[in-house]
Amino acid sequence: MADKVLTVLQLLPALESGGVERGTLELGAGLVAAGHRSLVLSGGGQLVSRLTGQGSEHIQWPIGKKSLWTLRLVRRLRRLLVDEQVDILHARSRLPAWIAWLAWRGLPEAARPAFVTTVHGLYSVSRYSSIMTRGEAVIAVSEATQRYIFDNYPATDAQRVHCIEPGIDPKVYPNAYRPPESWMARWYQDFPFLLERQVLTLPGRITRLKGHLDFLHLLAKLVQADLPVYGLIVGAEDAAHAGYLREVRQTVSKLGLDGAVSFTGHRMDLRDILAVSNIVYSLSNKPESFGRTVREALSLGVPVVGYAHGGVGDTLATVYPQGCVPPGDSAMLEQVSRELLEQPVEVPPAAFTTVQDMLDNTVALYQALRRPDAAAANSG
Repeated sequence: MADKVLTVLQLLPALESGGVERGTLELGAGLVAAGHRSLVLSGGGQLVSRLTGQGSEHIQWPIGKKSLWTLRLVRRLRRLLVDEQVDILHARSRLPAWIAWLAWRGLPEAARPAFVTTVHGLYSVSRYSSIMTRGEAVIAVSEATQRYIFDNYPATDAQRVHCIEPGIDPKVYPNAYRPPESWMARWYQDFPFLLERQVLTLPGRITRLKGHLDFLHLLAKLVQADLPVYGLIVGAEDAAHAGYLREVRQTVSKLGLDGAVSFTGHRMDLRDILAVSNIVYSLSNKPESFGRTVREALSLGVPVVGYAHGGVGDTLATVYPQGCVPPGDSAMLEQVSRELLEQPVEVPPAAFTTVQDMLDNTVALYQALRRPDAAAANSG
């Protein structure tokens, strides 16, 4: 069966920031560049303009809103699938996946697009989460995610599960990369005190999962030991987690860290911030499926210290075992950090999955799934 031009509809709650969102944009841009049609349905957000600027079409519905009213979107989505002659319906989050599955199931079998889900997280095990294993193809973003699927949803047909990792573009994240002088000048104008400090960076949205309190307690111990360190918390503030943000800021004051840590908010220049960091941290208190920023930092040649569980643990064990810390072990976290600050261990070049690998593997899966008669059935 010859390859054809595909119409692909990706669904996710919003386009604000994060690994799911970035993967959606990368896939959309790759589809457009290959001559396919890329549609994305979400609740909107700051990345919409970037998405559409890359040639994808955006449809804004409140598909991530946790309300019974969201079920009204099922019939509307079913009509959209028919009107736009969608070949691939690709759900990247649980609530959108339920809406997608209900809409998809209500179409005649011959008129259905192929239904794909991507398991981006090691979700709480429940019937609600099980929707992510119901795709005709289920993409696992790491070996850790694949283990999670088989351990917790053993009825899942192994032949439907495909491990396709998010990609790192080696041209964007080259080993030993240094930011341009213009960026460096602006950066040290904004943060002049970093010129004399070793920079410890914790990237990620400000949610309890990301381990900000562990990071702050580590920072306090290092400051008390008179080490010239400064902490950067780089990530968007989420209104849904305002109480946690207050707790984090109160902890900064309690630990006497007001002059030793900055909150940068969401940054579009994260690559450059990672590159000028001495150590990048991943301290999620629950195992994460992948850990994109961990691979980005390592690809740049920047040491990473992280809790050795989930996808982050797998990556560190393979590429940079010097950064592995047992989850929650504050004494070991301090010891490893001090050792790397006092005597850095070079990060070896790593051959991570590239963005092009991810695109090629995903499009090949789409082509294998698409039904040649679906468009004809939809238009009839």
